[in-house]
Amino acid sequence: QMPSEDVVLPSCLVTAIVVGAGNRGYGYAEFAIDCPQRLKIVGVAEPQPFRRQRAVDRHHIPTTNVFETWQECAKQERLADCVIIATQDQDHKEPAIAFANKGYHILLEKPMAVTKEDCDAIAEAATKNGVVLCVCHVLRYLPCNKLIKQMIEEGVIGEVQNINHTEPVGHRHFAHSYVRGNWASTSKSTFSLMAKCCHDVDLINWWMGSQCTKVSSFGTLQHFNSANKPPGAAARCLDCPVEAGCPYSAKKIYLQPAQEGDQGWPMNVLCEPVDVESIAEALQTGPYGRCVYSSDNDVCDNQVVSMQFATGATATLSMVACTEKQCRRITMVYGSLGQLTVDDHKTVHHYDFRTLKTTSYTPAHSVVPGSTSTTHNKGHDGADWGLMDAFVAGIQTRDPKFITSGPAVSLASHVLCFEAERSRLESQVVHL
Repeated sequence: QMPSEDVVLPSCLVTAIVVGAGNRGYGYAEFAIDCPQRLKIVGVAEPQPFRRQRAVDRHHIPTTNVFETWQECAKQERLADCVIIATQDQDHKEPAIAFANKGYHILLEKPMAVTKEDCDAIAEAATKNGVVLCVCHVLRYLPCNKLIKQMIEEGVIGEVQNINHTEPVGHRHFAHSYVRGNWASTSKSTFSLMAKCCHDVDLINWWMGSQCTKVSSFGTLQHFNSANKPPGAAARCLDCPVEAGCPYSAKKIYLQPAQEGDQGWPMNVLCEPVDVESIAEALQTGPYGRCVYSSDNDVCDNQVVSMQFATGATATLSMVACTEKQCRRITMVYGSLGQLTVDDHKTVHHYDFRTLKTTSYTPAHSVVPGSTSTTHNKGHDGADWGLMDAFVAGIQTRDPKFITSGPAVSLASHVLCFEAERSRLESQVVHL
């Protein structure tokens, strides 16, 4: 259950400022539309005019609390109870520390930061200032994942021996975000395991409930490189004579959906508001029109991480770019008395070794009393809404028990990601 379902919460209204009003920041702020009696967005800091005005219109933000940069906002006296920081990965440390020093509670989009030192500094600032820091490891708040944690702790499958977890990124999603997009370059953002799967690493760490003692990793940029460029292919899809046969055609991914009236993701990453002419111009001049085999990407598109824990249990995480399903994770938890399987983000299948029978459990998503909105059933299959529910409840009650992705555990998961990448780069097992 979510906090809003099983706890009588104080009637106090939590106020928030959105710092970075792109897709993630805008999505988290939708909780205020679902639950206006619990959360109110009272400010926004966003450099892009369309996104800034969209937030203003959506939440009726006064002009005095509208800023182009987070620095302008941070100079003011404290304007709200908390901030939702959803800037780009490399731009997390400075605003997180600045707002912590001002006494704001913080919801911080994952990853915390792109270096261990910056992650340490953020956690230290939150602890020093006594503010709530909730890292957006949203998968912890997905009902089926919470049920897996509960079943493990209750010994339903005995002693956990192995967790096998796969993140099928999706072929178009990877091409958009990690070949052409904001997370394509390690130097401009971070490595793909951190950018895409730090919350998968966190999930495994959380389920295990014990210290990871060894980690190793293998991975490469296997497919999206110049060696795989089709003969005769052009540098841009709009000029390409072989584009029609390419699964990563920018025409297919962006232009055709826009022509059919689709204004959602990923079209709205190229331009806002979305229109066919702006999409075409973006494909002619911007990074999203480039051939996926001629881009400046350098992050892994195929990586596996192996972990051993203090209990003797092991785990494997596979991140694969070229998949049919998009982010539809597959989890197998093997125990001494049974196993758990999830392949749809919804239903946990329990096979009991003692009865040789399978029982399936589908936990209900949280339902907002009196709300006609369905946003809480959207982002990450309801996990984004569950995260916001827990974060707001933690501030309302001043009780950290609602927030399972606080600074210490989130920092530990990030360290595990950094060490996994070090293992891959140095071709060695890393002892923790």
